Amino acid sequence: MKRTGAGILTIAVIIGLVCGFVLDTALTAMGRATFSPAVSLPTILALLGAVIVVLAVPVFRASRGRSARRIDPFRALRIAMLAKASSLLGAAAAGFAVGLLAFLLSRPVTPSVGSMGTIIATLVCAVVLVVAGLVAEQLCTIRKDDDDDTPGDLPAGPVGI
Repeated sequence: MKRTGAGILTIAVIIGLVCGFVLDTALTAMGRATFSPAVSLPTILALLGAVIVVLAVPVFRASRGRSARRIDPFRALRIAMLAKASSLLGAAAAGFAVGLLAFLLSRPVTPSVGSMGTIIATLVCAVVLVVAGLVAEQLCTIRKDDDDDTPGDLPAGPVGI
């Protein structure tokens, strides 16, 4: 599994930004109220980040020999993939929040603090989720063994048979 890179996170932010801005533009063009995230969304994003890090700590301890318990490699992979997905979700949610915020700030009328408050809280908690996902992904990294064969090496055995 390749680690989550800055490029894919940037793409997720840009896609989220465009979606957020276009959504508010379309809603306003139809004469409807602009989109405002639910108050519970920032809390859910922050809790998801905390859960991911808590799930990754036992994998880190087991891989570094600090725990007597063995961790199933498939469980470690699932946690690493959850961390990767969470960092992508956080990046997309951060971009979406920036798009909503950009739309509100581009209007000639000053937006209310209540509508901007949930958007800013969503942005902050989405960034927290990205960081938590990247940290959890790092915690799930297993050190490379010294005895691993490099690609192209022949296995040791009798020659000429």
